[in-house]
Amino acid sequence: MEDKSRQQNPLAELAEHARFLAGLTELGAPHVALGAPASAAVAVSEAPADGAAPLTAIRADLGDCQRCRLAGGRRTIVFGQGNPNAELMFVGEAPGADEDEQGLAFVGRAGQLLTDIIEKGLKMPRPQVYIANIIKCRPPGNRNPEPDEVLTCVPFLERQIEAIRPKVLVGLGKFAAQWLCKTATPITRLRGQLSAYRDIPVMPTYHPAYLLRNPLAKKDVWEDMKVVLDLLRRT
Repeated sequence: MEDKSRQQNPLAELAEHARFLAGLTELGAPHVALGAPASAAVAVSEAPADGAAPLTAIRADLGDCQRCRLAGGRRTIVFGQGNPNAELMFVGEAPGADEDEQGLAFVGRAGQLLTDIIEKGLKMPRPQVYIANIIKCRPPGNRNPEPDEVLTCVPFLERQIEAIRPKVLVGLGKFAAQWLCKTATPITRLRGQLSAYRDIPVMPTYHPAYLLRNPLAKKDVWEDMKVVLDLLRRT
């Protein structure tokens, strides 16, 4: 789903920030310091992973999910797709209209730009990576996810990450980056600051939809992707 271009007033921003912090507190997840050395976040299991069977089981558990209010307005569940044994995993915010229609993550204009980042920038076939979202149903009107929706849906994402065991995670945009890094730091300060999710390095960066509106920020994302490439080489 595309990041929003609308401007919120300060009180609305504070309210949104407070709701997100409350969600983090309820989950009880530890905060990971930003800017940690990459070597401290590269402890990956030596056992070979085969994520295909666990992912199939997770999708079966998800079923025709009715666990939150988003079920009433979606067309399809967007579970995620890609290599079940991917070394690199991208996590976005939520499905948009094109994703809701097709049942696939990142297939609209922002998805086309993400494909360019992967294939032209990282020199990797898109099917070689795995792509998913924080929540799996489109919010009405492409609004921001609510904390209770995230808390309901994110256990499935956590299981996906555990099944895939990527060497590097990339958080695309505010909600994905803040969730993976367990912080409410604004994305403008968070991007490019290496963090970790359960010992997996996390690179927070701008959402491709933001880049469509702010093409000059592509250079920042490229700097972030160079760090990702270095991590993949070293692990």
